Amino acid sequence: MTHGFRFGHAALAIALSIPLALPLASAAAAHGDHVGAVTLADGAAVKWEKGPPNLPKGTEISAIAGDPAKPGPFVLRIKFPANTVIAPHTHSKAETLTILSGSIFHQHGTKVDKTKGAELKAGGFVFLPEMMPHALWTTDEAVVLQVNGSGPFGVDYLDPADDPSKAKN
Repeated sequence: MTHGFRFGHAALAIALSIPLALPLASAAAAHGDHVGAVTLADGAAVKWEKGPPNLPKGTEISAIAGDPAKPGPFVLRIKFPANTVIAPHTHSKAETLTILSGSIFHQHGTKVDKTKGAELKAGGFVFLPEMMPHALWTTDEAVVLQVNGSGPFGVDYLDPADDPSKAKN
């Protein structure tokens, strides 16, 4: 399958490795050979915490690598419970989502329309460029997904009233 790229294999390998290698090389040079390396033997090694207030109630999160609030790459794992809606929102930077277990529906757009969402199951993947409006929801099962991106990163709800941290109790 082609995507309009005209790189030879060697040129493509070099082009892809430069942005990844530079931050890693500078981190290793600044802090020693293995500082910043992360290894998880399996999913049981993930340390879960209560999700931040701007994500739906019952969300759990784990910062696997990096810090999404700071410049640089990060990896998060997020658990959304069954029957959860993440209202239409954007991110100021690109992100990737990989479904690790369970399933979730994903929809591009500014309004939730459950007739238009695509179901993503374990192994499913989404790349979202910066400022792409989208929504997510679970049905009768929870989901664990991995978010990769570059910080600073956050959730910007299209309708501020959809932000759970602003909900009236």
